[in-house]
Amino acid sequence: MIFSATPARVRVPATSANLGPGFDALGLALALHDEVEARVAGTGLVINVEGEGADEVPTGEAHLVVHAMRRTFDVLDTQPGGLALNCINRIPHGRGLGSSAAAIVAGVLLARALVTDGVERLPDGEALALASEIEGHPDNVAACLIGGLTVAWLADGARAVRRDVDPAVTPVVLIPPFTASTEAARGLLPDSVPHRDAAFTAGRAALLVAALTGTPQALFDATEDRLHQTYRAPVMPQSAQLVAGLRGAGHPAVISGAGPTVLVLARGAAEAQAVLSATPDDWTGLALPVDPVGAQIIS
Repeated sequence: MIFSATPARVRVPATSANLGPGFDALGLALALHDEVEARVAGTGLVINVEGEGADEVPTGEAHLVVHAMRRTFDVLDTQPGGLALNCINRIPHGRGLGSSAAAIVAGVLLARALVTDGVERLPDGEALALASEIEGHPDNVAACLIGGLTVAWLADGARAVRRDVDPAVTPVVLIPPFTASTEAARGLLPDSVPHRDAAFTAGRAALLVAALTGTPQALFDATEDRLHQTYRAPVMPQSAQLVAGLRGAGHPAVISGAGPTVLVLARGAAEAQAVLSATPDDWTGLALPVDPVGAQIIS
């Protein structure tokens, strides 16, 4: 097995999953990126982190990019003697914007790029399946890998299809100064829901795909959800209150992923600006275009 003599560098986007009714299935890639560079070294492990999480993430084998790289090297039946990693993080951690998915996708693609025949031995479909296995669900990693709007599902591994988003749609994220635990949020979900709520949400998820890909005027109705957001509200009451207020004003607002960031799928620049003007004082509001490409190995 031959390793590349030059470093590999990857650019990975933030993502928002669920988008309201598309629980564990729909994902959207956003133009906010982490960049990670890795090279094979003789021995040891050196990790440098700048930006988001620089003082919080582990700097050893528990680092999520390293963990994903190790898993990928195992699939490729090789392990380098040492690694050096440089991370420039811009995606907020613990906010429901796919920071863990970005780290996992970065690790899978970097390890694949550092093995000379890695792309042939681990094609894109298998890379998605591996990233989903590491993450535990496919929605964020699918959007991170292939960009745009993705619909992901499990069938002998993770699979996904991608669609272009109507250019009239401007995603706006309102990021709070606090984090939320994905595990805690999932822990509040009931084992079963009323059939009428499941049917309602399935219909809205189907409508959401149509709305995002050509019928944006339907986005308000399309972002209604009865499957998960109400149940999760107790762990992020400020976010739930903000979603309710924005929806009360007619904006298609949802919780981004497991929260606590709020996502609004604004229908044009005017609505995006109106939403940004409603950002709470201690929150950060960003209008983020859809990333149509997804993760990229860059020179």
